[in-house]
Amino acid sequence: MAGSGWWCWLSLCTKPKQVASESVHGAQLALQRLTAARRCGGGDAACVDVEAGKPCKCGEELHVEATAPWRVAAVDAVHHGKPTSSFTHSVINMVGMLIGLGQLSTPYALENGGWASVFLLVGLGVMCAYTAHLIGKCLDDDTSSKTYQDIGERAFGGKGRVLASAFIYLEIFFALVSYTISLSDNLPLVFSGAVGHIHLPWVRLTATQLLTVAAVLVALPSLWLRDLSTISFLSFAGIVMSLLIFGTVVCAAAFGGVGLGGGYIPALRLERIPAVSGLYMFSYAGHIVFPNIHAAMKDPSAFTRVSVASFAVVTALYTALAFVGASMFGPSVSSQITLSMPPGLAVTRIALWATVLTPVTKYALEFAPFAIQLEHHLPATMSPRARTLVRGCVGSAALLLILALALSVPYFQYVLSLTGSLVSVAISIIFPCAFYLKIRWGRVSRSAVALNAAMIAGGVVLAVVGTASSATSLVQSIQRGHAA
Repeated sequence: MAGSGWWCWLSLCTKPKQVASESVHGAQLALQRLTAARRCGGGDAACVDVEAGKPCKCGEELHVEATAPWRVAAVDAVHHGKPTSSFTHSVINMVGMLIGLGQLSTPYALENGGWASVFLLVGLGVMCAYTAHLIGKCLDDDTSSKTYQDIGERAFGGKGRVLASAFIYLEIFFALVSYTISLSDNLPLVFSGAVGHIHLPWVRLTATQLLTVAAVLVALPSLWLRDLSTISFLSFAGIVMSLLIFGTVVCAAAFGGVGLGGGYIPALRLERIPAVSGLYMFSYAGHIVFPNIHAAMKDPSAFTRVSVASFAVVTALYTALAFVGASMFGPSVSSQITLSMPPGLAVTRIALWATVLTPVTKYALEFAPFAIQLEHHLPATMSPRARTLVRGCVGSAALLLILALALSVPYFQYVLSLTGSLVSVAISIIFPCAFYLKIRWGRVSRSAVALNAAMIAGGVVLAVVGTASSATSLVQSIQRGHAA
């Protein structure tokens, strides 16, 4: 495709029915795509600027707000009309997408599964690195495929696109519920002095629930922003806060007087592995945005090396955090490592604030794909003010629904495990292998067919037993909560 139309790859100009792809760990790319998104009929046909509600041409140059030094490489490519992301820049982008909410639960998962479950953590990392490589191969095979949904459509037609889109939105929805539960769990520790004084007699909500409602209401106006480039720094802030959490846990172990003798942890708890696999799997979810990284690379042939390097870094970080956290607190480790850190320490306060601010800043970014798709279906004649009103109302209603669900089901570890088993396994393991085999059938060696078939079968087993285990635990927890 000519350079003048390259930016259309990252916006919604590729196909009229395209659904914006986004990862729970990669909201920064959707943020920038939303800023530049324009709807086209394809090629150089006339299109509509979904942000301003005015006609445009796909061939025209568009301005992207990307002045910050940490802007995503994909946005550089959009702005300059050609891919500009180097190997290092691509690794930083991929690592930034992968590191997120899942890291909070790795110590809890290791303690529950036993020390030997670390091999499952590393093994899943290797499998996800391989499926990232498969996504790159599918993109190299057909240059017209630019998104995860495009790959699904090329493999299985319209049904493949619909299936991929459905799982993408399921993952985002469950991730936002998990973010809100995490917010609710950590807020009382941040405002521990005020919790006992918060009481509204006419509202049947606890102090923790009131704090969570207040925090969500503070974030609510961000869903009404028409130009999300005004909060583009949040993508960088999310990466920084994730690294802060890791750093504070290590500092607490080294200088907080906690030590690494938290108690006995068995070598293996086989009966808990299904639920633990979901927690581990959620931590590696991010494949739906990998096509954006591939498209932004100056040398797409290096995508496999980028994937291997990125997953090596992330797997090493998760493994270190899991060992340090589990060793510090042993059987008493909480489902979120920040909840177990000793109170009163400065590093604990930093970790808690980082954990609380992350969900508040994520809502607008994670809602971006929904906003793009919603605007895509609005009449072209609708005024910008009406578009803002519709998007804001729908976004607010969705966020309030997520808030209600999170307050009703405040069981972080089970929701996270359910998301990993039900959705992330499919997106990160099963679908890439199936897409690859279908697209390249007849050009794949027997050993590659056997490997991918085995991974599909293994992914299905993990998905079924993990979903059953986490769903059962979630239902039992809800029943106990109602009985209490």
